[in-house]
Amino acid sequence: MNQIDNGTIHYRDELVRKLIHLTSLSIPVIYYFIPRSTAITILASLTVFALILDLSRYFHPEVGKVFYKIFGFLLRKHELDHEKKNLNGATYVLISALIGVIIFPKIIFVTAFAILFISDTSAALIGRKFGRKPFLRKSFEGTLAFFISASVVILFTPKLTNSFAEYLIGFVAAFVGAIIENISYGIADDNLSIPISVGFVMWALYLIIFPNLDLILPNVPR
Repeated sequence: MNQIDNGTIHYRDELVRKLIHLTSLSIPVIYYFIPRSTAITILASLTVFALILDLSRYFHPEVGKVFYKIFGFLLRKHELDHEKKNLNGATYVLISALIGVIIFPKIIFVTAFAILFISDTSAALIGRKFGRKPFLRKSFEGTLAFFISASVVILFTPKLTNSFAEYLIGFVAAFVGAIIENISYGIADDNLSIPISVGFVMWALYLIIFPNLDLILPNVPR
C-alpha cells in the first residue's frame, strides 16, 4: 500500500472519530435544559463507568479483547500504549465535562464545550486534509479552521447583554482555544485543555469587562 493510500485510510479513520466526537455536542445542549445538580449526577455516573471500562482494558485481557474489537479502530496510537496506560479521548471528554459543570457558570460551559466539539473537529479535518504551512506544533490551516469555526459558534451561543463586548469576550476565548488546540499536541489531551482554557478566559474577561454582571441565564434551569 503506497503513502497516498495510507493517508486516505488515516483520514477516513479521523473522519469517523470526529463525526462521533460531534455527537458529544449533545452534552452542552442537554445541560442547557436541565439543572446543574442533575447534570453532575449524570456526568459523574458516566465518568466513573468510562474510567472503569477504560482502565480495565489494561488490566483484564478479556475486557480488553472486547473493548478493542468494538472501539479499537477509534483509538489513536498513544491510547493503545499499555505501558503508559493513557485514557482514551471519550473518557477525557466526560472528565472535562464533569469538571466544567462543577466550576463554570452555565453560559460559559455551553460556549466552551460547543467550541470543543465543533472547532476541534474542524481543525482536525481541515488540518489533515489541507494543512501545508507549519504553525507552532500543527498547521496554520487547521488552527485557522478552529478559530473561524469557534467564532461562528460564538455568534449562536447564549448571551446575557448581546453587546459587542460580550461577543469580543467570545472571540478572544476562541483565539486562545485555537492556540491551545495547536500546542496541546503530544502534551495534554485537548478534550480537557481546550474547554477548560476557553472557560477560564471567558470567565476572567466577564469579570473584567462586566464586574457586576450576574452570569446566570434567565429562564434556564440552574
